[in-house]
Amino acid sequence: YNLETEKDPVVIVISTTGTGDPPDTARKFVKKIQDTTLPPHHFAHLQYGLLGLGDSEYTFFCNGGKTVDRRLQELGAQHFYDTGLADDCVGLELVVDPWIDGLWLALKEAFLLQKEKEGMSSDAVSSSLSAAPRVGYELNLSSEVQNLKLEDGRVRSSDVLTQKLIDIHLVASAGDTEPSLVHSVPPVSQSALNIPALPPEYIEVQFQDTHGENPHLSSLISEGQAFEVPVTKAVQLTREDAIKTTLLLELDIADTVFDYQPGDAFCVLCPNNVNEVEELLHILGLSEKGEYFVCVKVKQGTKKKGAAHPQHIPERSTLKFILTWCLEIRAIPKKAFLRALVECTSDAVEKRRLQELCSRQGASDYTCFIRDSNVCLLDLLHAFPSCKPSLNLLIEHLPKLQARSYSASSSNLYQPGKLWFVFNIVEFPACPARPVSRKGVCTGWLAELVAPLLHPNKNTLDTKGGCSSTEKISIFARPNNTFHLPADPSVPFMMVGPGTGISPFIGFLQHRQKLREEHTDWEFGETWLFFGCRHQDRDYLFKQVHYLTFILDELKCFLENGTLTYLKVCFSRDSSTAEVAPPKYVQDVIRLYAKEVARVLLKERGYFYVCGDKKHMADGVSDAIVDILSMEMEVDKLEAMKILAMLREAKRYLQDVWS
Repeated sequence: YNLETEKDPVVIVISTTGTGDPPDTARKFVKKIQDTTLPPHHFAHLQYGLLGLGDSEYTFFCNGGKTVDRRLQELGAQHFYDTGLADDCVGLELVVDPWIDGLWLALKEAFLLQKEKEGMSSDAVSSSLSAAPRVGYELNLSSEVQNLKLEDGRVRSSDVLTQKLIDIHLVASAGDTEPSLVHSVPPVSQSALNIPALPPEYIEVQFQDTHGENPHLSSLISEGQAFEVPVTKAVQLTREDAIKTTLLLELDIADTVFDYQPGDAFCVLCPNNVNEVEELLHILGLSEKGEYFVCVKVKQGTKKKGAAHPQHIPERSTLKFILTWCLEIRAIPKKAFLRALVECTSDAVEKRRLQELCSRQGASDYTCFIRDSNVCLLDLLHAFPSCKPSLNLLIEHLPKLQARSYSASSSNLYQPGKLWFVFNIVEFPACPARPVSRKGVCTGWLAELVAPLLHPNKNTLDTKGGCSSTEKISIFARPNNTFHLPADPSVPFMMVGPGTGISPFIGFLQHRQKLREEHTDWEFGETWLFFGCRHQDRDYLFKQVHYLTFILDELKCFLENGTLTYLKVCFSRDSSTAEVAPPKYVQDVIRLYAKEVARVLLKERGYFYVCGDKKHMADGVSDAIVDILSMEMEVDKLEAMKILAMLREAKRYLQDVWS
C-alpha cells in the first residue's frame, strides 16, 4: 500500500520508546510525515484509526501515537474511528480489547460510506459484506482479530467460534476460598467464558544433525555493530548487608571502534539462565536434542495472514542456541499464548483454568497471578503439568530476547579505551504464583560472570583471585540524542541521581574534570549533584570503595578539585537524633535549595538532569520543581507546570528514567 494514494481505511498501531520517541520501525515514517514542506491537504484522501500503546509511568505517555495522530490531522487526514491510548501501567487490554471490539463496526460503516460515494447502494454493499466469511458481530468476543484473518470459508467452526460456553463448574472446596494461579472461585469458576480466538499455527521445526557452528552473536542485532569486549574490573559498591547489591563493571573497548559520550546508553547481549534452559528442554522432552541443529520454516498452508520467518530466529542453529540467545523465556505470557496452551493441556481442570486466565471474565486473575506476579512459561508448565506445548508453539509465541540497556558511567575523554557501567542485581523474590526466587536475566548473568573478580565478603579484590579473568561480553551502541552535557561549558547544571541513577553523572563529572584540566582558560558553570540512598554506611555509591590500591573516591575528588561545586545527599532509612529530622529523599533536599534551583533554571538558563526510578523519585522531583517555580515566580501551579513543560521542550529539563 501507499499512504500517498491509499483510499481504503488505514489502521495504525504504534508504541512509544525512549523519551516519547516512535519505535525504531516507525522512525522513517514519522520523519517523512514531519517534513514541513508538505501541504496541509497532503493526506486529505486518507481516513484512519489509531491505537497508541504506552505506559503512564513515563512523562511522554503514548507520545509515538500522539505525534503521528496530530501530524496526520495537520495534513488533512480524517478519523474513521476514535483514537485509543492504551496504558501498560494498568494493563493494555483495558483499552485494547474494547477498541478492537469497536473497530469492526467502524470499518463496516467506513466501507458502506465509501461504496455509497462510489455509487453503490447500501443494499448491494450489505449483501456483499454478508457474503464474506462471517466475522460474527453478534458474538460478544474479547478479540476478533483472528476472525478477520480467516478467509477460507471451509474453516471448521471450532476454529472460528471464540465464545465457548463451558458447562464445567468447578466447586471450590472449603479450604480453597481464595483464588490462585491454578485455582478459581466464583463468579469466574462458574461463568461461561469469552476466550480469544485460537491463533493459527504457522511455524514448523525440523531437526537436523549436530554438525556445524552457531551464528555469531552480532547476527542477532538488527542495526549497528556488536563488539565482544573483555570485562577487566568488577567492584561491589554496596556493603554485604545492603538491601540491593550494586556492581560496577569496567569494559576494555580500546581495541574496538566503539565510541560514546557521557549520558549515552549501550546494550548488552545476554543469554537466558543455563539452568532454566535445561529445565525447559527437560519438560519439553527435548533434553537429548539440545545440541541438534534445527531448521525453522513457515508452515505450508498456514491460515495466518502474512506469516513470515521470525527475524530473531537464525535460519540454522542449535535448539539450545535458540532457547539461550533468541527467545525471552522469562517473558510474561500473553493471553494469545495462554489460549494456545489450552490446546496442549490434557487435564480438564487445568484446561479450564487456563481458559479462565485468558478470558474476559478472568481478566483480574490474569493481572494478579500472571502479570503482576512476573510468571513465565516455566512457572506455567510447573503449575499445569499436563500442558505439553510443541517447540513450534514456543517459537511462535515467545518474544525476542532483548538486549539490556545500561547508562555509561564514565568518559572516554577521561579514561580512553575504558567503559564503566553500574547496575543493581535485580531480585524477584518467590511468591505464591511463582515458588522460586530469581535474579534478573542480564544482571544475574553478569554477577555470575564476574564472580571471580569479586571478593566474597569485602569491597576489595582478592589479588590471588580472577584478576586475570578474560570473560567477555557483547555490546552495541545505543546513543542518546539529548541526555548530554550542555554544549556550552559555562552553563550551570544540576543533576539528580539517587541510587544507581548517579551512574551517568559520574561520566559527566569525569568529562568535565578532563575539560577543566585541558582548557584552563575556559569558563565553567557551577555543578550540583543531589544523591540519595537508604543507608550512608551501606549503599552510598562512589563514596569510598577500595579496589586493590586504587581508591574509588570519585565524589570527594570531584568536590576537592572544583569539578563538582555542590554535593547534597540524603539517607532515607537512617535514623536521626536531630531536633529537626534531615530530609529523607532527593526531592525533599531539592526543596531546601529552591532559590538556587530557580536561579540556575530561570536566570542563568541552566540544565536540570534527573536519572533513576520513575514512579518513586522522578515524579516527586518533578512535583518539587513545579512547587519551586510556582513559589519563586509567584505564579499558580498550572502556570508553573507550563513553565516546566517549556523547559522539557527546550531540552533543559532532561530525564533518563525507568519504571
